[in-house]
Amino acid sequence: MTDVRGRIALITGGAAGIGRLLAVELASRGATPVLWDLDEERLEPALADVRARTGVTARGFACDVTDREAVHRAAELVRAEVGDPDVVVNNAGVVSGSRLLDTPDTAIERTFAVNTLALYWVTKAFLPAMVARNRGHVVTVASAAGLVGVARQTDYAASKHAAVGFDESLRVELHTLAPRVVTTVVCPYYIDTGMFEGVRSRFPRLLPILHQDDVARRIALAIERDRRQLVLPPLVRFLPLLRVLPPTVFDRVMDVLGVNVSMDHFTGHKPPA
Repeated sequence: MTDVRGRIALITGGAAGIGRLLAVELASRGATPVLWDLDEERLEPALADVRARTGVTARGFACDVTDREAVHRAAELVRAEVGDPDVVVNNAGVVSGSRLLDTPDTAIERTFAVNTLALYWVTKAFLPAMVARNRGHVVTVASAAGLVGVARQTDYAASKHAAVGFDESLRVELHTLAPRVVTTVVCPYYIDTGMFEGVRSRFPRLLPILHQDDVARRIALAIERDRRQLVLPPLVRFLPLLRVLPPTVFDRVMDVLGVNVSMDHFTGHKPPA
């Protein structure tokens, strides 16, 4: 079990969406959240929200997690001003939402820089201290798209497949290196944060669009209970079993479930007014 009371929990992409809500959840359980976000203007409202809802004073730092040197500098600030994090949540993520031939090269590079490479820079910045004390928790927020490819997600799904592989490989490395340092990978279906605005589910009872408050609560519980994997909703758990089917049959099952048309009306985050 990971007792977060009195512990420091660093969350990337922490100023909005799941990151912000998870900060509230962990603060309500006694943790001190440290929020990293690229958008410095959103940090103060997020910190104020944590204080208003939990009474806990969180800390915020502007950081571009795709920039290795920026990550190192921000990590040094956190260590100097707050302390070594006991929990690190790799939550920052982006999505393009377009077909491969319609996706600019720069957007593909950005997807992998945020969703995949940042996992390495952030985790490597804080993992040595966890290993040294043989205690800590690394959370990787991947996606159900890390378990199955989806139309209009060639970059996003591939980056999240990589995130799942990152977590699994790190988990087995730590088993011998520092067995009390735990990893958790989170693989949710679409969440109503606005990041996937416009997506639709053909069978909402089987594959519902998830509510962000519930997902944040479930992630906090998974951290406390040292769950190695959190997959939402339950139907997504059966995807690995379906992999025994021939690819054409597997694709047909995904088509019947509506997975490959779920992005047809995708708009993503709307620009601010």
